[in-house]
Amino acid sequence: MPGENLSRDEARERAGLLSVDGYEVALDLRSAVGEAGGSSADGGPRTFRSVTTIRFRANEPGSSTFVDLIAPSVTALSLNGEDLDPAAVFDGNRIHLEGLAEDNELVVDAQCAYSRTGEGMHRFVDPEDGEVYLYTQYEPADARRVFANFEQPDLKAPYRFSVQAPQGWTVWSNGVGELVDGIWRFAETKPISTYITAVVAGPYHYVTDSYERVLDDGSKLVVPLGAMCRKGLAPYFDADDVFLVTKQGLDFFHDNFDYPYPFGKYDQAFVPEYNLGAMENPGMVTFREEFIFRGKVTQASYERRANVILHEMAHMWFGDLVTMQWWDDLWLKESFADFMGSFSMVEATRFTNAWITFANNRKSWAYRADQLPSTHPVTADIRDLEDAKLNFDGITYAKGASVLKQLVAYVGRDAFLEGARRYFKRHAYGNTQLGDLLSVLEETSGRDMASWSRSWLQTAGVNSLTPAVILSAEGRVAELSVLQEAAPAAPADHPELRPHRVAVGLYRRTAEGALERYARAEVDVDGPRTVVGELAGAEAPELVLVNDDDLTYCKIRFDETSLATLREHLGDLTDPLARALCWSALWNLTRDALMPARDFIGLVLRFAGRETDIGVLQMLHAWARSALTHYAAPAWREEGAALLAEGALSELRTAGPGSQHQLTWARFFTSVASRASDLQLLRGLWEGTAKIDGLEVDQELRWALLDTLTTYGVTDEAALAAELARDDTASGKRHQVRCLASRPSAAVKAQAWAQVVESDALSNALVEATIAGFQQPSQRELTAPYTQKYFEVIERVWDQRSIQIGMDVVRGLFPGLQDSQGTLDATDAWLSAHEGAAPALRRLVLEARDDLARGLRGQACDVSAAG
Repeated sequence: MPGENLSRDEARERAGLLSVDGYEVALDLRSAVGEAGGSSADGGPRTFRSVTTIRFRANEPGSSTFVDLIAPSVTALSLNGEDLDPAAVFDGNRIHLEGLAEDNELVVDAQCAYSRTGEGMHRFVDPEDGEVYLYTQYEPADARRVFANFEQPDLKAPYRFSVQAPQGWTVWSNGVGELVDGIWRFAETKPISTYITAVVAGPYHYVTDSYERVLDDGSKLVVPLGAMCRKGLAPYFDADDVFLVTKQGLDFFHDNFDYPYPFGKYDQAFVPEYNLGAMENPGMVTFREEFIFRGKVTQASYERRANVILHEMAHMWFGDLVTMQWWDDLWLKESFADFMGSFSMVEATRFTNAWITFANNRKSWAYRADQLPSTHPVTADIRDLEDAKLNFDGITYAKGASVLKQLVAYVGRDAFLEGARRYFKRHAYGNTQLGDLLSVLEETSGRDMASWSRSWLQTAGVNSLTPAVILSAEGRVAELSVLQEAAPAAPADHPELRPHRVAVGLYRRTAEGALERYARAEVDVDGPRTVVGELAGAEAPELVLVNDDDLTYCKIRFDETSLATLREHLGDLTDPLARALCWSALWNLTRDALMPARDFIGLVLRFAGRETDIGVLQMLHAWARSALTHYAAPAWREEGAALLAEGALSELRTAGPGSQHQLTWARFFTSVASRASDLQLLRGLWEGTAKIDGLEVDQELRWALLDTLTTYGVTDEAALAAELARDDTASGKRHQVRCLASRPSAAVKAQAWAQVVESDALSNALVEATIAGFQQPSQRELTAPYTQKYFEVIERVWDQRSIQIGMDVVRGLFPGLQDSQGTLDATDAWLSAHEGAAPALRRLVLEARDDLARGLRGQACDVSAAG
């Protein structure tokens, strides 16, 4: 039996057989309130009634098919007026149908389960006031946990939802709703896929606004706007800023897409215990509620939220209006939305430096994913739903977006946007594949998109571009060339050298000491060596920056002169994007064991204090912590930690009082502090006996301080209980659970392990918090006994738990902190002995193994640097 999985072949066969005319879905959610806890009186899952009517056609009368439904039970079934025996046709995952007519009506009356894993109909009880909140999350295939359906993206249909809810609640869905005789009834949707239908229900705090625009034909478009969150978060909810970015985005997409927003209203719900950043349900977008900030945050946090708002909005066209046929072409929506998020931010909002964040943050995710053994082309080979779940990764999102940025440089902005406009009009409410997009881009650009696609979309791996400079006797550039290599870590079947449209920048120091660009040339790099003729005769550069302005997707390397310049003068680079690109390149050198971790940390200590872009600074802090944890020689870690803490404290004390930089350095110092004197200062800040001028120790910073203090045994369970009493909220509970699991005790680690591995009592958010507390770099000895236990349990966990929880456990509890050859050997032994394990599970273990092996190579490099 296939269980919960669905293969591409099955989906293709079913799509060839069926056409779906429409769904009517009636949900009774009144069971969501009452009875403390998440289970029914008999100990089973708490359930709700779901009645689905599906009207569909079969082009082969007499044939058979199946309907997807994951539910504890089915009460009644009928096909074309004939009752079916649920026990005979429902196996817990599928309803098997025989003898189809040309026109069919299926009615399924089921008891579906509320979720605590963020999949399907998630039920959350707010510890602050006891209120219950519901929301749905389906991608890629969890609508079947809420109603019976054909769960694949290419069987689109209109939906009509009706919902009975507890008295006093409000319910939202994709269409406009109204309360009629005690039932919320929603307008029929346009034809959409199952995974983007949505229901949000509960006593949410709801704010409204409106977007208006006169269209080219003179008609007026009015889009009702709504934004909601839990009542407990209402005091912190800056809905005005959410609406501002929303309106700016709608203006941008209308200006550029020439296709009016197609889904009526535009609600945005910030919901608890959300697994993703957000989800593009048309007319009812859902976000993780952490985008509502309870304490002081930097502009980087607001920029991140704006990016996600605009990313999801781009999906209204790329993904919702036009949808990929199967998950192979997931990039047709995610890569575009990721690109459009940054593109629209730069052009339509206050976040005009979004391309710097993209170059420094998003692309680092892509570089890591593209060098794993599981790397895959942007357009991937997705055999089934388990594959699909894992492909929401750095390649599908960030590499795909980087490739699109290269595409814009390749075909031109106007041709790219005109291609998008034709794509929407040609395929509205339909499904597409790679070739459908390429054909419109060929029309608008005149370029050969087939060869470009083969190089960029249908091969994997990241190229390295290195400058080679030959100087004349007069000290000028005699020849400058760009050398291209396939990544050494790329799989043998992906040695692709690609065409790159790049800018090459030459930099020298000015009389005032600033490192500035004085020459630039754009060139098409193709093959292993490309001469940049335009730069011949230029003054000798101190720094050559290949991929200046970040036009392509590659790893930047440096010649010896350029690297020496950066070691001494990185902070003198005046252009923030050039600086971000250099930092990213240096981090890639560290990850590739070409630069010792202590050297990278030294650069951070020397130059990060001069970084003006707050998002880049936060990324540098994250990389420095990672360098210390994974790539530094074990014998140097204590010294390295002390250096980082000393440097962070110095920057914290000199940062402008109340500034973003002060807050960023405070959080970094908190995360790296380990010496007694540093911990004493953290405790003083938490207790209020120590102060740093201008630093506001709000509730979120208090928890950050406690996290470190608890990890080093400076505070205890009683202190955590007192802090939770002070912040008795859902956010506070997550922080407390993480801190509880971070205490330096063997008994604590055993309890945390049991809570995550041996029980499913914790919700998804608390599983995540417990794992985060369990894994502490300073507690390697305490978690060492769990290496063998990990390999003993992961296959059982994968089989018994939901995909989301399985992924969290397999990734989060991998013994990567036990960074030794022995752990590598144990991983290899498991892989060798479990060749028949689920491919998705093996992929997760292979990826973790690769990170471990990379860390060991980095440590060897760092040891060599110690002499």
